[in-house]
Amino acid sequence: MKCSTMQLVQQRPAAVAHGEERCPVAHNAVVRPVPDDAPEPLPEPAIGELRLETVMGALGTPLRMGIVRTLLLDSTEFDHTCGWFGLGRPKSSLTHHFRALREAGLIRQRQYGLERRSHVRVDDLDHRFPGLLDLVAAWTPAPEPTDA
Repeated sequence: MKCSTMQLVQQRPAAVAHGEERCPVAHNAVVRPVPDDAPEPLPEPAIGELRLETVMGALGTPLRMGIVRTLLLDSTEFDHTCGWFGLGRPKSSLTHHFRALREAGLIRQRQYGLERRSHVRVDDLDHRFPGLLDLVAAWTPAPEPTDA
């Protein structure tokens, strides 16, 4: 099984489950295969169409950077709905941010009935921009300003 066909999820101290393996991308995270019953992905740029300036622009807000980082390090499933993140934002706002990430090529989304579920396009991003996901995984948000 290759990392190029898997989704990164949080590294766990327990043994790796059947069908999963460790991948050297993004801090040796555990990878999961695409489920057999997963729907086709929504439209997204092909790997050759991924542009660094577009990807960096989509990562240019702490909210979006946090979404990608959370998907890399804290995922407990193959993919997640926007409600899983607990961001406390209106659904319309989150839809905008997730669409920006998908259109930039950072995440892959699939439609499951009425909900869209997302995961990071680890294989494509690691191939096109080696080291980018390691930087995202290592990122920490700036502290919130305090009133003086």
